[in-house]
Amino acid sequence: MSRVILLCSLVILLSACSVGPDYVRPEMTAPQSWRIEEKESADVANLAWWNGYGDTVLESLIEKALKQNKDLLIAVARIDEYAAQYGVARSEFFPQISAGASFTQQQSPLTLGQPVKTNQLAINASWELDLWGKIRRGTEAARAELIASEEGRRSAVLSLVSSVASSYILLRDLDKQLEIARETAKSRKESLDLFQIRFEGGVITEMELAQNRSEYEQALATIPQLEQSVALQEHAISILLGENPGSIPRGKGIDQLPVPLPPKGLPSEILQRRPDVLQAEQTLVAANAQIGVARSAYFPSISLTGLLGVSSSELNNLFKGPARMYSYGASLTAPIFTAGKTTSQVKVAEAQQQQALLKYQQAIQTAFKEVEDGLVQQNRTREQLAAQKRQVEALRNYASLARLRFDNGYSSFLEVLDAERSLFNAELDYSQTQGNLHQYIIALYKAMGGGWGIKLD
Repeated sequence: MSRVILLCSLVILLSACSVGPDYVRPEMTAPQSWRIEEKESADVANLAWWNGYGDTVLESLIEKALKQNKDLLIAVARIDEYAAQYGVARSEFFPQISAGASFTQQQSPLTLGQPVKTNQLAINASWELDLWGKIRRGTEAARAELIASEEGRRSAVLSLVSSVASSYILLRDLDKQLEIARETAKSRKESLDLFQIRFEGGVITEMELAQNRSEYEQALATIPQLEQSVALQEHAISILLGENPGSIPRGKGIDQLPVPLPPKGLPSEILQRRPDVLQAEQTLVAANAQIGVARSAYFPSISLTGLLGVSSSELNNLFKGPARMYSYGASLTAPIFTAGKTTSQVKVAEAQQQQALLKYQQAIQTAFKEVEDGLVQQNRTREQLAAQKRQVEALRNYASLARLRFDNGYSSFLEVLDAERSLFNAELDYSQTQGNLHQYIIALYKAMGGGWGIKLD
């Protein structure tokens, strides 16, 4: 009994130590503040920020994508995989018990020509003592990989929502440009018809008629190009929704969509919000634990085994007293010469840990960069949009006055062409900038890590 107590005490004492380094979060220097501070901003932590657009169609598209998108479903399945792997790793803490039954019949000269029958029924147990923390480190790595896979799912949610919102905004932007092109072509067709009548009446020259026709055809040529872009964008959204390419319903127009407030947050908060940063850290935790798993190969391993069962030549005697059998023992395996295999495996684990560390640091720096980029882009684009709006208003006035001057014979038609051409291009540019502003704000919400905390069915 004293030997058993001594053995158990030794096992408990040794099991308290684990080879390999314990994980310590690396120190990272975060910016004290952002380059551009917005006076008015919105909190983004775990909020469905896209609801701020007030577009029920956009909301339904995102809801559908969260249920059907193939990349997101793959991410969910990956969580199931790592959860099962964690269960496998954790099971090594406990004895492994199995049962078996056998029947054999043997005849040889030693049995004097008589067949010998053997019936056996036994329970086997084995247990590897985790003296050096190999199993604990392996379980630590599996748990970190499981958490990393969950962060991967959150990252997939964040990317998917941003992609659907961004793609929908681009679609509505293309719709607006197509509307401008069609309205311009319609207006120029009416002008061309009027000029045709004037030419036939000898009021204008053939050159002026040709100039008018050129402008009409130029606007007309823009329409199929935009129609193609609209169709391709619908197909791209369909794939995000997990569906075959097809048409996409519309909600608010680009002019009706409110411009959301930029998200707010301190630089240090980004490290807790962004799932890609959290995922990179858990990958580092797993790689750090794998060093301990590799180093444990330097030390001996001890396994306890046991067997309890019955054996008899006749089935009807299988459960009678003399048929009982048992055995127990312990085995020790220690490395003596591995030709550098264990050392190389440790070096592999350490190199992988360094890679994970650098990727973690890179993820943090990328997060800060994306936020800074988004703040600058949306801020400057707001200023650009305001200037372009004033430009469009001025060009509309210019086009109206040019047409009036031409109708009263004070200027040539070239002045009208210049004004209308400039107005057409300015309206297209204004619409594109509207879309760009929404895109930059969506990218900023993504960079801030908002929206991934929503509940999924």
